[in-house]
Amino acid sequence: MSRVRWIGLGALALVLAMLPFLPRGGGDDGTIRSTGHVARSGPLTAGYGRVTAAYRRTIDRVVAAGPTVGRGAATSSAGALVAEVVRCATFEGQRYCLGTGWTDRTQTQVRAQAVRLLERPVARRTAATTTGDLSTYDALRQAARMSPVRRARAERAELTQAARSVAKVWLIRHQIQGVPLPRGFFARHPEVRRTAPTTRTDVTTGTTARASSPPDTSGRHRVKHWRDYPDQGKVLSRRRVSQQHRTYWCGPTSMQMITWGWSHTERSQAHWARRLGTTTSGTAITSMVHIVNQATGYDRESYAGPYITLDIGDWSFKKWKLLMARHFVDYRAPVVLHPVLLQRYFPYLDHDGSGHFQVGRGYKKRDGNTPLLGYFEPWNQQRFHPDEPFIPRVQWRNAYQSYRANEAHFQHNLGV
Repeated sequence: MSRVRWIGLGALALVLAMLPFLPRGGGDDGTIRSTGHVARSGPLTAGYGRVTAAYRRTIDRVVAAGPTVGRGAATSSAGALVAEVVRCATFEGQRYCLGTGWTDRTQTQVRAQAVRLLERPVARRTAATTTGDLSTYDALRQAARMSPVRRARAERAELTQAARSVAKVWLIRHQIQGVPLPRGFFARHPEVRRTAPTTRTDVTTGTTARASSPPDTSGRHRVKHWRDYPDQGKVLSRRRVSQQHRTYWCGPTSMQMITWGWSHTERSQAHWARRLGTTTSGTAITSMVHIVNQATGYDRESYAGPYITLDIGDWSFKKWKLLMARHFVDYRAPVVLHPVLLQRYFPYLDHDGSGHFQVGRGYKKRDGNTPLLGYFEPWNQQRFHPDEPFIPRVQWRNAYQSYRANEAHFQHNLGV
């Protein structure tokens, strides 16, 4: 063998020996990056369930409790308006309130908060710059203006979607909040993924092994902790972003970026505004969740399962960041963030804004420091006020500040 050939073979052997030590990505390209020796027990998730006879009776009862004649509620007192529009249904021990989502609060508590918001002086309700989130005031007035038939149809569709996702709600309560699963849960919910994939990645060798194991049907499924997740994880490409074209289009723009990331096809913000039912008053988070389920495959059980509107008002930061990691690493799916856009949480703002939508798409751990949350920011104040600073679309910010902004929102919920 010639001397040149021996040298070539030696160089190839050296390269192969060094491969485990070479960097493995980590660029902001929408791929998941794992570092360290990570043992990962994939969580159970659920697809769409069936609407049982009991669920159907509950839906019928809640819809029937709405007004049956006229549209006079639009001029009713705050208490009367809230009582007619804000109604809740309980499916298998989990409560869903129209317009609010899944919540641990009682119907009385949800209504009381809505009344407080409605009774605030008009000056306080309109003080902040509106970026496109539908306020409680506008949501209730819009519902009140609908004909009884149209409203009943919309409420029935919303409650049916909720009933079909109750298994996912239970799994989140169980795996993140530590609530035991009810007896017979798996037998009643065949839509739950029946195997939990186990993944083990070692950066020393670069190998990934997968196996399947049956879920723990005792209701004591292993809780996955923050330390079990890789140093960082992210979804969606930073190249598929856009700024909102109208001051009240944070919802359509966030939806544009979410669907663009899924299909790699960009549809206009006007298209998504029509699909979402966006008005000059903004977009409802329940509409955001509904269209994610309709227009992407992120609702498949191989991803996140059906998206739900989830009240996290009483969640700790520890549980909130665990939910974020689960979505970006285990579900490989974005989160519909729903913060209030205030300067104390987002220092790039020139002034305070309203409730808002952002696209959560990643996290980065930092040794000894609060992790960063990655998200796409549709709001660019410079577009509407040329004298104000430019706001980039791709953001990596203190995760605790995002959590606080979400908690400070009057609805304190997410689309997950």
